[in-house]
Amino acid sequence: MSPEEALDRLRLARTEGVGPIAWRRLIGRYGSAAAAIAALPGLARAGGRSHPPAVPSRARAEAELERLEKIGGRMLVLGGPGYPPLLSHLADPPPALAVLGAPEVLQERAVGIVGGRNASANGQRIAEELASALAAAGLAIVSGMARGVDGAAHEGALAAGQTIAAVAGGLDMPYPPQHRGLQARIAERGAVVAEAPLGTAPQARHFPRRNRIIAGLALGVVVVEAALRSGSLITARLALEAGRELFAVPGSPLDPRTRGSNDLIRQGAHLVETAADVLEHLPPGSASAAPPDARPIAPEPAQSGPEEPGDLPGARKQVLELLDSSPTTVDDLVRRCQFSPAAVNAVLLELEIAGRVALLPGDRVMRTGSLG
Repeated sequence: MSPEEALDRLRLARTEGVGPIAWRRLIGRYGSAAAAIAALPGLARAGGRSHPPAVPSRARAEAELERLEKIGGRMLVLGGPGYPPLLSHLADPPPALAVLGAPEVLQERAVGIVGGRNASANGQRIAEELASALAAAGLAIVSGMARGVDGAAHEGALAAGQTIAAVAGGLDMPYPPQHRGLQARIAERGAVVAEAPLGTAPQARHFPRRNRIIAGLALGVVVVEAALRSGSLITARLALEAGRELFAVPGSPLDPRTRGSNDLIRQGAHLVETAADVLEHLPPGSASAAPPDARPIAPEPAQSGPEEPGDLPGARKQVLELLDSSPTTVDDLVRRCQFSPAAVNAVLLELEIAGRVALLPGDRVMRTGSLG
C-alpha cells in the first residue's frame, strides 16, 4: 500500500458519517480510498443529504500522524502492513488503529481478560494470577485498562510477559487518570491501542467500540466477576459473535458481582479455575488464522443488473419505509423488498453516508431518524 493510499484511508476513516462497515464497503466498491472519497458527495445526495460529508484534508491527516509520532505512536490502517490480522476478521474492524508501544505484539496469540471495575480482592487476585500464568505460557493478555479486573490482568501480564490495552479515548487521554502510569508501563512492555483520534476524551458510547477491539484481538475472552448488567458481558457477546472462545470464572451465588459470569457458564462458557482450563480450549495455529466460527465478510455486491439508476429511487423509498429504530438483518430487509440484494446494499450505503441509517455488525441495519 502506498503512503498516499494509507493517508487517504485515514481520511476516509475520519470522515463524517463513515462508520467501520461503510468504510470497508466503500474500499471494496471503489478500489481505493481516494476514489471512495471522490464518490462521497454523490452518495450523500442520493441518500437524501443536502450537503456532502466533511472529509479531512490531507494536511489535517498528516498533522494527526505527526502528533501521534511525537508521543511515540504510529498508525495502522486496515489492509496495510502491521494491522492485527485477527482483528481484521471482525465484521466492523477499526479502519485506523493508533498504537503506542510495540505494534508487533498485536501479531501474537492473545487472550482477553475482562471483569468488573468494583471487583473483590479475590476477583482481582484471580485475574492477576490467570494473566501471569497465561503470559508465561506465551500469550499476550488483552484488557481495557479499567479499574478492578482489567488493571489486575495487566499487572499480572506485565510480571510475566506481554499485555495489550485497548482504550476508549485517544492515546493521550489515559482513563482512568490514575492508570496513567500503568499505560506508560504497558507501552514499554506491550502495546496500547485506540480507535479514537488523539484528544478524544472517553465517553460512554466509546466503550462498546473498545470492547469489540478486545474481543477482536483475542483468540478467547475470560470473564471474571461480571454483574448481570456489565460492560464485560458486552465483550463476551462480541467475542461469541466473532467466533472466539468464551471463558468465565465461577463466583459465589451470593455475590451480585458474579451473577453475570455465572450465567455465562450456565449458557455454555468454559468454566475456568486455572490457566490450564483456558489453554485447553484455545484454537491452534497463529494469530493470523481466521477463527473456526468467524463469519465471512461478504464482498460488496456488484453494481449491475437490477441495480440500475431507475430502480434505486424506489428501493430507497421502500427500504426507509421498512426500517425503524430497532435493528433488522439485511437478509430480512431484502426478503421484504421488491429489489435485488445488490440494489438494497447500494441504497443502504448511500443512506448511511447521508446519516439516515446505521450499518451494524452481524449484517444488521437500523434507521437513525436523521434526515441529513
